[in-house]
Amino acid sequence: MADEGLAAETVCQVALVVKDIEKASKAWAEALGLPVPEASLTGPAEETGARYHGRPTAARARLAFFNLGPITIELIEPVGGPSTWRDGLGEGGEAAFHHLAFHVRDAERTVERLRAQGMEVVQMGDFPGGRYIYVDGRERLGVTLELLASRP
Repeated sequence: MADEGLAAETVCQVALVVKDIEKASKAWAEALGLPVPEASLTGPAEETGARYHGRPTAARARLAFFNLGPITIELIEPVGGPSTWRDGLGEGGEAAFHHLAFHVRDAERTVERLRAQGMEVVQMGDFPGGRYIYVDGRERLGVTLELLASRP
């Protein structure tokens, strides 16, 4: 049933982890014919409550966004402690595909549904207005999923 899976949710983002946000932003801006977006820094652990593999982490990231209608390209430069972003970049690459993001209506229910399929939460935290949850779907789907939930 479509209402029991991610097909009922809204795909909103494709994300890449990058070594140098300025360099990557400029290259993407040129390729897309758009202005270079201003990079922002995620909040500190005290604000975000970030957790990586169930443990608090000081991980932060510099972010830049290209809004392309219903889909956003997000560039992520890892900063600070251990994170799924740092893991995703790996060794030697300038950029790597990181995740597909979905706006979800019921994050807890969606996480439980994905856990039942063998996928686990690897990182989560808060941002102004909501919460992000990364689910490791690499073995089953070949990609990490990001669930974006608004705060009530």
